[in-house]
Amino acid sequence: MKLIELEEGATLLDASIYEAARQARDPRYDGRFFVGVLTTGIYCRPVCPVRVPKQENVRLYRSAASAAKAGFRPCLRCRPESSPGTPAWSSGEWKVTQALSLIEAGFLDDQPLVELAARLRIGERQLGRLFQEHLGAAPSEVAQTRRLHFAKKLIDETALSLTEVCFAAGFASVRRFNAVVKQTYGCSPSQLRKRIRVKRPPAKTPALLGAPIALQLSYRPPLDWQALLAFLDYRAIPGVECVGDDFYARSFQLSAGQTQRQAKGHFVARFDTKAPRVELRVWIDNTAELHRVVARVKAILDLRSDSTAIERDLTASPRLSALCERFPGTRVPGCWSGFEVAVRAILGQQVSVRAASTLVARVAARFGSHYDSGMEGIDFIFPEPAEIVAQSLDGLGIVQTRIAAIQEIAQRLIDGRLDFSHVGLLEEFVAKLCEVKGIGEWTANYVAMRALGDPDAFPHSDLILLRAAAERGEVLTPKKLLDRASAWRPWRAYAVMLLWRSYAKKAD
Repeated sequence: MKLIELEEGATLLDASIYEAARQARDPRYDGRFFVGVLTTGIYCRPVCPVRVPKQENVRLYRSAASAAKAGFRPCLRCRPESSPGTPAWSSGEWKVTQALSLIEAGFLDDQPLVELAARLRIGERQLGRLFQEHLGAAPSEVAQTRRLHFAKKLIDETALSLTEVCFAAGFASVRRFNAVVKQTYGCSPSQLRKRIRVKRPPAKTPALLGAPIALQLSYRPPLDWQALLAFLDYRAIPGVECVGDDFYARSFQLSAGQTQRQAKGHFVARFDTKAPRVELRVWIDNTAELHRVVARVKAILDLRSDSTAIERDLTASPRLSALCERFPGTRVPGCWSGFEVAVRAILGQQVSVRAASTLVARVAARFGSHYDSGMEGIDFIFPEPAEIVAQSLDGLGIVQTRIAAIQEIAQRLIDGRLDFSHVGLLEEFVAKLCEVKGIGEWTANYVAMRALGDPDAFPHSDLILLRAAAERGEVLTPKKLLDRASAWRPWRAYAVMLLWRSYAKKAD
């Protein structure tokens, strides 16, 4: 077989660093690098079950896109499309993380690269340099690999028609989809599916009334999912969210901008107790938006992070070292909607968590649309900003100052003065949110931590955090805590979760 000719400038990794992990098929390294096999022309995950190739016959790459760029095709056995996220998600380079979030949500499916760079407020060339440094591939190459991988995953794991697979993965046309699959795998999508032999449903039924779309989402251990679910359960919105011992479920709505609804449905994400993966079932009335749902589920459960890398940095702090050892795999829970978590945070000011849940449930029941999920505990879809901005919130037990703050945020989201997408500087976002009367730094930083997924968000004025971070007999001020936490950057949000957990355990 002809050997792969590596492209000039292909970004390789030092094999000596990862050789032991490759030989041991260590799951902690799954997704942290990919193995290009010169003798077969394919690239694999380091956990691939086939016989481990000789070291002289492999090349190691930072990302699947980098391996594909070098001319390797994805392995059909270990399925690189099923690996956890690249370490670039946890690289500490926030612009790369933001760009990856937007790409995974399909930003480059219908917009040019220059728009992505403009959204991130950096130059197109600078963005390209960052991607080459952290992933070994250009943003467009990463986006193409994302589309291909998601399409392959849908072909393997679902009974969606190939046309549905095409558009759900973000391809603009069936012709382009067919060409890319054939170029990569050497066969058409239909031929690829025959190898998998997915059972088709006997008849076409509306997505919301028929069987769910089932997918498996991998993550890199450790991940303390019991603690993550406990956090979400304590703050769940009755009627919208439902949390069990091993699952998180909720209704959802996707909109274009703030007014045009694109899809609605619900999902159940259940953690596998024996393997590092989540069994996701999605009911959705527009399968073309499926990739956006999957991206948000990953954000809510913080599946992309690399706890090993994060905790390695945090253990440099004596205060956090013991906590990392005590609570390995601590993650930062995300949210479905920035607006939703902002409403929740406002209603939680100066009241208990349970009281806030009651108030936000009243908002959902009055202004949200009824939704028949067929699942106990999910009866409404949380309202969008446009559905609440002009309504009266009187009679719900909410004080007027908080009503005004909620409606002001809704209006700012509608007219573009506020943006909860993964863009911008943390300090700038906090400052903009604090312009709303009734919103302080604590609320703004908490919203940033949950809604932006910023790993460095830090609600430094939180009373519990001040107590948890203090040494014995010490009284910390917010300013002193900020100074102390400078050593925890860029992972201050993870430090927050560790400190909150330690304080909760003390209270128990």
